[in-house]
Amino acid sequence: MATFVLAMNVSIDGYVDDEGGNLVMGPPSQTHFDLWTETVEAYAGSLYGRRMYELMRYWDDDRPEWDASLRRFALAWRRLPKWVVSSTLDSAGPNATLISGDIEARIRELKAQKEGTISVTGPQLAGLVTRMGLMDEYHLHVRPCVLGRGKPLFSDEPPPLRLVSSRLIDEDTVHLVYRPA
Repeated sequence: MATFVLAMNVSIDGYVDDEGGNLVMGPPSQTHFDLWTETVEAYAGSLYGRRMYELMRYWDDDRPEWDASLRRFALAWRRLPKWVVSSTLDSAGPNATLISGDIEARIRELKAQKEGTISVTGPQLAGLVTRMGLMDEYHLHVRPCVLGRGKPLFSDEPPPLRLVSSRLIDEDTVHLVYRPA
């Protein structure tokens, strides 16, 4: 059975992006970016909501301005099997499978049939997986900014959580790991 993990950057006040849908927290430090790359390299796959998947498709194509660390992340992201939850897309890109129809049944099937850690990416999808009782861990990368409003990490009632670890990633970003209480 797969382990479902939500891993996201979040502002100090609990938002993942601003009202315009922009991830305005600025680029991560090299140390933080390297941690993201190592994390993605260890995943067995990623389950995406449509909007976050479309944002991450940036990594599908090589760009001449990329350095070695950006190329490493892109290669890790491309190799991952991806499942994309959407009722509006007709198809998904390379190494991706579209999930539509009975979404809850398909997500339960994915968790039951796969092994390893699967990233659940996007706050709306994470909310659905949480309501289904399938989220195993929440990895929050708390970034040093206050957005004031925008898209909250938890748009529904936040689930009861228990802190299991915390560590400083770099001089201003904290990695908090929670499990359902």
